[in-house]
Amino acid sequence: MTAQCAQESIYNLLPRLEEKPVKPPRYISTFRPSVKREVEKNKARWKTMGPAKVAVPSPKNFLQKHSKEPKLPARKKEQDSKKLPALSVPRRTDHPVMGIQSKKNFINTNAVAAITGLPKKPQPIYVDRRQGDKYLLETSGLVPKYIKKKDYGVTPKYVTQRNEEMKRAQKEYEAGILEHLKKRAMKQLSDEERRSLLQGLKKNWEEVYREFQGLSVEIDTIPKKIYKEKLESQMKQLEHDIEVIEKHKVIYIANE
Repeated sequence: MTAQCAQESIYNLLPRLEEKPVKPPRYISTFRPSVKREVEKNKARWKTMGPAKVAVPSPKNFLQKHSKEPKLPARKKEQDSKKLPALSVPRRTDHPVMGIQSKKNFINTNAVAAITGLPKKPQPIYVDRRQGDKYLLETSGLVPKYIKKKDYGVTPKYVTQRNEEMKRAQKEYEAGILEHLKKRAMKQLSDEERRSLLQGLKKNWEEVYREFQGLSVEIDTIPKKIYKEKLESQMKQLEHDIEVIEKHKVIYIANE
């Protein structure tokens, strides 16, 4: 009740003007004009659904009947088409040449040709049985014509070529294997390389030993124990390598 009484006031009866909130001005980027120029510059004219401006078709150019059917070209009137093809028989209007006689003696000519001509060789045939039919001997397979050829028993060219290619490939393969074996062959270390290697191993041992000497007296944590074991294993390995190199004067290494 007291809250309602507190809200009531005579001043509340006076009309109040509604104060509308003033909106801040809209944000416009300063790069807006440059972006517009770049877009217009890089924009293609025909990257839309069609050309920007299309000519409106004229109503006079409507589709007519049979306008899309294929039309044959116009027939050319030539004089050659009027010429008829040459015939092997004489025409009805042609007249034979009259009064031409030949002085050739066909009887004597045929007799001379028969006397001087070579006799016709009979075609070789064979008969399968005594009262059988006759067949050509050449196509029967009984005539040894293939073994009498000039190239009979000669190795074909493609076989010799293929054998040469196989030999060449085998030689290349063997040469590749030999080269690979040479690359993987053992290499002998020179005295200078052996000396430098020995000095490097001793220097590494001294560095590891210096780190080992720098360890604390009391090793009570697991990381310290692991670190100590790691240093000891490195020192043992270096000592073993140094001993091997000092013991052997000649050392061979494999090429990887």
